[in-house]
Amino acid sequence: MRVGRLSLRGNDVKKLRFPLALGLALCSLLAQAQSLPAPKEFYFDADPQTTRAISALPGEGQDVVDKLAAAVARKPGDVDSRVQLARIAMQSGRTDLGNELYQAAQRNAGSNQRLARAVTWNYAWDLYRTGEAQRALEQWQKLIGGWPSTPDWQPPTLALALWKLGHKAEAVAWYAAAVRTEPQQWGSAARYPQLLPEWREEDRATLAEVLAAWQANPPAWP
Repeated sequence: MRVGRLSLRGNDVKKLRFPLALGLALCSLLAQAQSLPAPKEFYFDADPQTTRAISALPGEGQDVVDKLAAAVARKPGDVDSRVQLARIAMQSGRTDLGNELYQAAQRNAGSNQRLARAVTWNYAWDLYRTGEAQRALEQWQKLIGGWPSTPDWQPPTLALALWKLGHKAEAVAWYAAAVRTEPQQWGSAARYPQLLPEWREEDRATLAEVLAAWQANPPAWP
């Protein structure tokens, strides 16, 4: 998406700004202290409420940016507008602002678990697409163990992030869960474009590397 200007004016900016350095440092320390749980045997659950792209307004360009910024300034609890604005910010290189907006959206989602999960899923993908695979994995990790407990998106997505970070054995273990669940779908890369239509081609190519490693040495279960 091309954005000519991403402008938030005066008090609007002040309302959207939050300190980042301490929060990011704490998140990094917590992530280092924790590791992903072992994958479960099967992941049959559909999870469309989590894996939806959050959008408040159709279209793109500066007019949409201005309307989203106005909505956020007028209604600080407007999660959808904040998430869409965060995505535009990150795609246009304003990653600090994107992080601030996403983290505020997570706070505003509060106890609404469906909305909170969707915000976190969207945030993780935008982090991943800006080259922040470790931070993306930290966000996806927050969605493990919630409801649904075995969503079908987790094995390939976590395998992708883990492989990107060099955790190849873990990546293969997660991919193996996808194959156990749907061997006809995940046993080859032929259906990746249909199974993963929103993924970039480079990401599907990375997952194909995980597939090749699984084919070379499929891990036993359990």
